[in-house]
Amino acid sequence: MRSPATSLKAMNHLDKLRLWGKAIRVMASKHQAVQLPKEGQPDAGLTRDYSQNPLHRFKKPGSKNYQNIYPPSATLHLSNIPSSCTEEDIKEAFTSNNFEVKAFKFFPVYCFLLYPLTINNSKDRKMALLQLSSVEEAVLALIKMHNHQLSESNHLRVSFSKSNI
Repeated sequence: MRSPATSLKAMNHLDKLRLWGKAIRVMASKHQAVQLPKEGQPDAGLTRDYSQNPLHRFKKPGSKNYQNIYPPSATLHLSNIPSSCTEEDIKEAFTSNNFEVKAFKFFPVYCFLLYPLTINNSKDRKMALLQLSSVEEAVLALIKMHNHQLSESNHLRVSFSKSNI
């Protein structure tokens, strides 16, 4: 982890979380650093560096992603949804991967014009909330559906939500 604070947040949110029917344990290591194997040396699959992975949401220090880290919940926050996607398209993407969608709601789009605040009812809805039957199912859905390709240039971003539907 980048800092002790992010490590503590991960431990608090993930320790004893149920995944594949078992509780996972997340705790502080007695080691201060992870020694990655040198180039070309075997690592027995015990260590892996994800710092340059394109799915890594926290590469940029101070990113707004740091402000939106919430504990696992049955409600997922979906973003990077192309305007061509309908509610049915997104639900189908989850159900075809064996997730039962309990509720779905697009975020309203607010347009700031010169005068009053108006709600744009067009198809320009880039974010939504999706509720599944349990926290464990939502964790599995986040693992499976984050970076799911929705269009030629849009990959779904999935995170836990602080809100319910």
